[in-house]
Amino acid sequence: MGLRGRSSISNARRAFLPEMIRQSDAMHLVGRLFVFSMLPALALAAEPFAGTRELTDTNDFAAAMVGGISRYLERATAASITNRAQYWQADGDPLHRFDKNRARFRELLGLTDVRDPVVLKFVAPATNNVVGSTEIGRGNGYRIFAVTWNVFRGVEGEGLLLVPEGEVKGDVIALPDCDWTPEQIAGLAPGLSPEEQFARRCAEQGCRVIVPSLIDRGERFAGNPGVRSVKHSQRETLWRAGYEMGRTPIAYELQKVFAAADWLEGTRKAPLGIIGYGEGGLVALYAAAADPRFSAAYVSGYFGPRERLWEEPIYRNVFGLLREFGDAEIGALIAPRWLWLDTGKYPNAVHTDANGGAPGRLGRPDELAISQEYERLQKISGAAPLGRSGIASDRLVDEVNRFVLALTGANPASDLKPGSAPQVTGTLPDPAARTLRQYRQILDDTQWLMRESEFTRREFWKRADLKNLGAFTDSVTAYREYFRSNVVGVIPPASLPPNPRTRFLGETNGVRRYEVVLDVHPDVFAYGILCVPTNIQPGERRPVVVCQHGLEGRPVDVSDPAVASQYYHQYGLRLAERGFVTFAPQNPYIGNTRFRQVLRQAQPLGLTLWSFIVRQHEVITDWLASLDFVDPKRIAFYGLSYGGKTAMRVPVLVDRYCLSICSADYNEWIWKNVSARSPYSYLWTGEYDMPEWNLGNTFNYAELSWLILPRPFMVERGHDDGVAPDEWVAYEFAKTRRMYVKLGLVERTEIEFFDGPHSIHGVGTFDFLHRHLNWPAP
Repeated sequence: MGLRGRSSISNARRAFLPEMIRQSDAMHLVGRLFVFSMLPALALAAEPFAGTRELTDTNDFAAAMVGGISRYLERATAASITNRAQYWQADGDPLHRFDKNRARFRELLGLTDVRDPVVLKFVAPATNNVVGSTEIGRGNGYRIFAVTWNVFRGVEGEGLLLVPEGEVKGDVIALPDCDWTPEQIAGLAPGLSPEEQFARRCAEQGCRVIVPSLIDRGERFAGNPGVRSVKHSQRETLWRAGYEMGRTPIAYELQKVFAAADWLEGTRKAPLGIIGYGEGGLVALYAAAADPRFSAAYVSGYFGPRERLWEEPIYRNVFGLLREFGDAEIGALIAPRWLWLDTGKYPNAVHTDANGGAPGRLGRPDELAISQEYERLQKISGAAPLGRSGIASDRLVDEVNRFVLALTGANPASDLKPGSAPQVTGTLPDPAARTLRQYRQILDDTQWLMRESEFTRREFWKRADLKNLGAFTDSVTAYREYFRSNVVGVIPPASLPPNPRTRFLGETNGVRRYEVVLDVHPDVFAYGILCVPTNIQPGERRPVVVCQHGLEGRPVDVSDPAVASQYYHQYGLRLAERGFVTFAPQNPYIGNTRFRQVLRQAQPLGLTLWSFIVRQHEVITDWLASLDFVDPKRIAFYGLSYGGKTAMRVPVLVDRYCLSICSADYNEWIWKNVSARSPYSYLWTGEYDMPEWNLGNTFNYAELSWLILPRPFMVERGHDDGVAPDEWVAYEFAKTRRMYVKLGLVERTEIEFFDGPHSIHGVGTFDFLHRHLNWPAP
């Protein structure tokens, strides 16, 4: 749910002293004397908070925070190129020297499923010209068939099989760009020049060829008519659903290629090669890198620097890829096998955020950048048989012949030009119907993974020791570190002193408010509003509640008396009026597409926005703990909506938080992200920032609450909250409560259902805070 602030910091500031002086003009003499007697105290109140420097910046701190994180990530991405060297230590013979890197590459892509034994089926449309024939085309010395083959769990490959009528010199998997059809590169359908029809050229040279169909970049099948219509691409939908379950669209298409290779290898022993253009070039490069069975690879329209991966379509996004792999490193996994790169022509494509999808574009990289990446490939690969051409498509046929020669060792036919176009002899497959089948099969598989994830997580958590509280807390240390490293992502701890800067905002109902800025790293800082009750006695130490806003929110939404938010109800102020010190941090999930694209900058580095939020909250809580009126052992967290997401993640990793309250967010989080059926699902919204890599197989909200345990944990839930139905919330919370009960901590967890919407209720949660922070209620 989007929570938008209705005012800015500047609207919240008050010129207290001038206002008091203006009011004094209407006072009697005694009143004026009283005002002037108060001037020293008022001047003191307007000074920076004790022990801090004055904050003079008038920036939009939220926008500055997002921009600063982006600059940090730009530097980290540039540094990743040289940092990768630490992962590339050759080991063993040339063919296997990078096997450890290959295994890691497969893991990053989500290549974890075991394929079924392959049965390739010939598809014969009922309208074929020859009854009983499965042939759909015939060329000079080869025949063409429509085929399908199984992969796993109902996912199938589908496309064409080109079979030479004479001796088979080699086997080839030919991959078109995803906006091309198999029939186009086989010469059966219009749209491509003869030189671009590389599948039929391989068949003309005596190769048996399988041409898999790839799901196109369109959006005509995205969305669910019974739930919600969307306009982001089908490939993005599959990325969103698969990412949460540890799969990528790339992995699904690779598995189809590998299954086709299984069939080719199982029916005839012949050299196996792979060739592709555009998105098919990506799959060809990745397939040859991940599977040593391919003895030759030809990649066209896909090779270059990948440090701007976040600007490409989101369906190419791979979590953690750039820490270890750019295209040069991926190409090096093919060495010492044959690799040729055609960098002359690239597909062009543009996706916008106009309809709720992730923006991204494709085109040819800068020539210098391509050359530099190729030089890196040469350096890593050593003396491997590499080649590169920057030719136009009219010479593509020459390069395809080079590929066939490298694959088979046989000289190509003397006539290097393509033969005559094949003739259509049967009914061609319907490309749209085929794409829909392919799309639904993968989407259905993500739904199966989602349903199965409860059992997958149970297996993942089997090492948790439940015999007593001590054993449990010791055993979950490894799970906490896994969550930190593999889901959230780790940046270094703060490299700068906090250097606190503050600005007095005003006093309301016995509460003074200050803006606070704290340094974390160059360009990375923490910001928020501190609320301090005025009745704190010398030597007294008060509990603190960190009050976290939601999506598109700001600290003023939580702690400004001038902001009447229907979501927050000024709960930061209300708690301070009850005697708590409160702090309302700015989190960087603000700016719509801007912050989501910063997240995309982070993901290829194995990072997330949470990587930064965790370090910000470490600095915030350390600074709060240093204040002489704060009890460092009583710092609590209470967040709404996206702040509730924060409540499920940050206290897991910031142990200064002594308890956590999740408001208006707790639910069956995996269903929330992956379900193609539920109207509550993020799958069909504009919030492409929600999926977290492989979270579905490792941590749902119950498991995250177990990492907060033994600290108190509470859920605040409105019956009319559109985040999720009550049934989801109760179902998931039952697992949270059971764990607390089994470990003897039943009094430390609870849930409050109230008759209301997506908002702070502030009844049961306030009682929870008073009880567990040992502070008397008013």
